[in-house]
Amino acid sequence: MKKNLVLALALALVFAFTGCGDTNNGGNAGASANADVKSEGVMTYAEYVAAPLDSEVVIEAYVQAKQSWYQGNSSRDNKDTATVYAQDTDGAYFLYDMECSQEDYDKLTPGTKIKVTGYKAEWSGEVEIIEATFEIMDDATYIAEAKDVTSLLGTDELIDHQNEYVAFKGMTVEPANDSGAAYLYKWDGSGQDGDDLYFNVSLNGNTYTFTVESYLCDNTTDVYAAVKNLKVGDVIDLEGFLYWYEGVNPHITSVTAAQ
Repeated sequence: MKKNLVLALALALVFAFTGCGDTNNGGNAGASANADVKSEGVMTYAEYVAAPLDSEVVIEAYVQAKQSWYQGNSSRDNKDTATVYAQDTDGAYFLYDMECSQEDYDKLTPGTKIKVTGYKAEWSGEVEIIEATFEIMDDATYIAEAKDVTSLLGTDELIDHQNEYVAFKGMTVEPANDSGAAYLYKWDGSGQDGDDLYFNVSLNGNTYTFTVESYLCDNTTDVYAAVKNLKVGDVIDLEGFLYWYEGVNPHITSVTAAQ
């Protein structure tokens, strides 16, 4: 983290918007030769998935995007923290409020390999690693290509790709509320410019709610502007991270006219 588009709209919206700031950009995908090699004592992605909630986990993965950095986070004993989307060649991880100095945060560019130690947790369906620390590794790099999961929408298999960088093709914009608006500021429309954007898209008669997470892609980014220019009925392609909140709730980083 999908609509019906006409030529005139394509000209008006100029949908050539991809990424936002440090977020993954599928066109730059690539991996070094040993991107899938784990260090001793590090879990494979399958072992991470099998690990019970609340257990300690040790993983190695590659930064795909940075969502936020907090100075003196009160929930982490006033330590500086970062929230990061990471992925390896087998799966993806959401690293929530990971202990991180400003200096190290600046080093977490897309493709950077990190070793993370923390605890596996779940919040409203989103599986994440919390209370984590990390170290930067320099033996490999990897940026994931957007995986097309359009056909998995509405299936039990979609959650298997949670937190991955994914693509949805040929989605149709639906009204976000009874007034017919194409998007809302915050989930209930109570927000303002700069808040998260929520919008509905459909495929095969089923409607889904997608989000532009303002911490990840704020109101200065192309994708934020693109969603604000959507019209009900547009057909678009989207890319973003497969976040989960009470069901699928992708954090969208790219909106383009459907190909």
